[in-house]
Amino acid sequence: MALTLPSKRLILAALLAGAALGSSAQDKVLNLYSARHYQTDEALYANFTKATGIKINRIDADDAGVVTRLQAEGASSPADVVLLVDAARLTKAEADGLFQPVNSAVLQSRIPANLRDANDGGGAQWFGFSTRARLIVYNKAAVQRADVDTYEELADPKNKGKVCTRSGSHPYNLTLFGAMLAHLGPAATEDWLKGVVANMARAPKGGDTDQIRAVASGECAIALTNSYYLARMMRSTKPEDVEAMSKVAVVFPNQQSWGAHVNVAGGAVAKHAKHRAEAVAFLEYLAGDEAQGYFANGNNEWPAVPTVKISGNPALEALGSFKVDNLPIAQAGKNQAQVQQMLDRVGYK
Repeated sequence: MALTLPSKRLILAALLAGAALGSSAQDKVLNLYSARHYQTDEALYANFTKATGIKINRIDADDAGVVTRLQAEGASSPADVVLLVDAARLTKAEADGLFQPVNSAVLQSRIPANLRDANDGGGAQWFGFSTRARLIVYNKAAVQRADVDTYEELADPKNKGKVCTRSGSHPYNLTLFGAMLAHLGPAATEDWLKGVVANMARAPKGGDTDQIRAVASGECAIALTNSYYLARMMRSTKPEDVEAMSKVAVVFPNQQSWGAHVNVAGGAVAKHAKHRAEAVAFLEYLAGDEAQGYFANGNNEWPAVPTVKISGNPALEALGSFKVDNLPIAQAGKNQAQVQQMLDRVGYK
């Protein structure tokens, strides 16, 4: 059964009214709090129940809504598994004490160390199950590829008045900027952010799809986007999407240095999980070949498990292979507070 609530407000109202997920003692159940809002994930949940007999009760909200609910419920929370999107969100929830460590030979063998919580000695507190790259898109009529093939060039004066992004404080950008901090150091990263702001064609606004459309329309010439938004438009048959994609090109940045930044969507066992065994079984299921294939074909994400091959997704196949930044994603996520201070100082809204 999926419990879908349309907003944080309704979720919190239900909580205050005493709504809770529950089950009888003989039921095999899993209470899932999910910030993944992709329809194709429905098959994942159905197949898990079919394979294990474990019924999934689900609460859907955005990341902030999930975290707010967990914090409000405290030790009485019925949540067993938490799914969040982005390493900055996962590391923040970990720091807030919302997860518990998991020692699983399956997860440690299948999920690469750089795609899970770095505090691995007593068991990782979260694991990445799918990946998405932070790409640069550019207008083919206005920009040369060689001028945008690194993240550093977003701040180069040659690109003044050409760059557009979503809010600098959005977790997708915070995690990228956290990776830049790890690679460049504090002083160079703040100078870089200052240069990006100086090169903006307009104030940050909208989501990643809006940035792609802005590049296609000529509102700006260069933008950042997560790969799955781009792949979604590449697979679209809507005339406006087909036209937009004909005007833009894409770069996997920094192929001659550390590689393209890759973020994760991931999961964890909730701090006060009442069905811990079922929760661990679900996370191990997400690391399986079948579930990993769903992430690729259903939501245009790359599997976190490196042995799983992509097939049946023409957009991901067209994007091809690329050099990945193997910086531990937890390190990038944990840099978010320091990065936010830099954003405030340079006026990156």
